[in-house]
Amino acid sequence: MHIAEETFFLDPSFEGTLQQQIQRMVTQGILTGRFRAGQKLPSSRKLALRLGISRITVTLAYTELLAGDYLTARGRSGYYVSATAPRPPELALPQAREHDTVDWNRAIGQRFSGARTITRPPDWRSYPYPFIYGQADASLFDHQNWRQCALQALGQRDFEAMTSDYYERDDPKLIEFIARHILPRRGINARPQEIMLTLGAQNALWLSAQVLLTQRRTAAIENPCFQGLRDILIQTRCKLTSVDVDEDGLPPDRLPAGVDVVFTTPSHHCPTNATMPLERRNALLALAARNDFILVEDDYEFEMSFLTPPSPALKSLDKDGRVVYIGSFSKSLFPGLRLGYLVGSEPFINEVRALRATVLRHPPGHIQRTVAYFLSLGHYDALVTRMGQAYKRRRATMDSAIREHGLTIAGGDVNGGSSFWMKTPEHVDTSHLAQELASKGVLIEPGRVFFDQSGGPNNYYRLAYSSIPSRKISAGIALIAQALRETGPG
Repeated sequence: MHIAEETFFLDPSFEGTLQQQIQRMVTQGILTGRFRAGQKLPSSRKLALRLGISRITVTLAYTELLAGDYLTARGRSGYYVSATAPRPPELALPQAREHDTVDWNRAIGQRFSGARTITRPPDWRSYPYPFIYGQADASLFDHQNWRQCALQALGQRDFEAMTSDYYERDDPKLIEFIARHILPRRGINARPQEIMLTLGAQNALWLSAQVLLTQRRTAAIENPCFQGLRDILIQTRCKLTSVDVDEDGLPPDRLPAGVDVVFTTPSHHCPTNATMPLERRNALLALAARNDFILVEDDYEFEMSFLTPPSPALKSLDKDGRVVYIGSFSKSLFPGLRLGYLVGSEPFINEVRALRATVLRHPPGHIQRTVAYFLSLGHYDALVTRMGQAYKRRRATMDSAIREHGLTIAGGDVNGGSSFWMKTPEHVDTSHLAQELASKGVLIEPGRVFFDQSGGPNNYYRLAYSSIPSRKISAGIALIAQALRETGPG
């Protein structure tokens, strides 16, 4: 039985080559059971004529399918579906469920899904003025060299690194580069056994919280702070206290007695952008030694220090091993990468490594090796430099527009970063403001989610410039100013 060439159609939205699309059409036909073993494929000439493409394209696609054992060749007769091709699983069709009788509110308690989060439209790129934080700008990323590094990681020489189960270990090439090149820039000297890879900074915070905290221990966080951290700590059911920050970040003298773990962002506070002075960092370390507590330092966005050189990391000043350091490539490469790292004393790393192994073992080997190549070949440094230059221009444009339209900057920005922390008159609820602006094509981030749940102001918001080109910033700021004027004096 022949498979008619009329069953093949090209999809204009397919993201790949014509050869890959033909391969997908054939493999999907086999895997869904439409194409059966022994059936003959259309000849390369007939299929090429049907699709309006080159005959060699069809031949190359058939050759790849032959190598993958989806097809078999029979002399001059043509190509047939292989008798040993992967087959669709034989599944019994389940009976339709009439209704759900489980009381899920009682069964699961909604301890996780009830967390406050920053919501962004899935199609945020279609908005003219997306002042949203933490998204990559495709125009700045080095696609070509990333692709080459990914292909290099797929090569035969790196096959074991890509496919092996490392169990609790990480790619030694990437760990070595972090130890020798990334950490020394922050003044940190660490051995490979004191470094562990994570699936981004949030995963590193979760691992740290799980290891360091129990229901009997007390954690202190900054207020406001990264909302994901607060949700993580609430889930540990530890005793949690929030400490209001000032223009220099976390004040050590406001920390309560009896605290066991302090989470802080000294180099670039989230979300105000405050940088903790060196004197205060030393005071915090001295207090930690005196009162015997652990410091967890989230050193995010240190690469984006284009106004002044970054301050030394808290970990670089640590002489007692009290600081757990968290770094991430999510902002400097792209957020979808989800790759970060933890640095700490060996007993701590051993414990978080054991915990990670029970949950996900390790980040995918191909991703680790691709990043190792991208870093070691100098592409990472070139990308960070390019991003810093672009962000510096955008920040200057936004700063000028903000001042021109009389908006209020609430947070500092000593080193750089990728956002402004803003404040409106007290009568303005920025959640309502965000909804109104979205209808005009402007996306902002209301600030209430960053504050302690027990109470906090509603008149703060964040404006990021990582996802919006310079040419659109002024017009977007003008729309924000217009919306604020329309709210009236309160």
